[in-house]
Amino acid sequence: MAITLVNPTGLPEIDVYRQVSVASGSKLVFIAGQVAWDAEGTTVGEGDLAAQVEQCYLNVGTALAGVGASFDDVAKLTVYVVDWTPDQMPQLLEGISRAAGKLKVTPAPPATLLGVAALDVPEHLVEIEATAVID
Repeated sequence: MAITLVNPTGLPEIDVYRQVSVASGSKLVFIAGQVAWDAEGTTVGEGDLAAQVEQCYLNVGTALAGVGASFDDVAKLTVYVVDWTPDQMPQLLEGISRAAGKLKVTPAPPATLLGVAALDVPEHLVEIEATAVID
């Protein structure tokens, strides 16, 4: 595994991610922002943030597997949520939890969550991009 996740002393411990990742691999993998499309390009969970988060994570998992990687290789996630407000956190966490259960992983790399005005199409509520490192 090319990634070690760390919570350095002096920084808060966050349940859903670690503050730092240390990469020791030799190949960088950049996953384009994944939205809530299924394999046919149909939006999953229109109007349902948890369902869309779940599908985005599943899509990131599929993209990683396609290059011989997994969530264990992810150095950084960036999550974009349309019209984000803190009261949406339970829905976000529910989607992550459902995807983690299906993928049998604990996705905990450093992450940045950004509220945005809009994404590519009006029905998409979330987009997730990943950077991974593999040997």
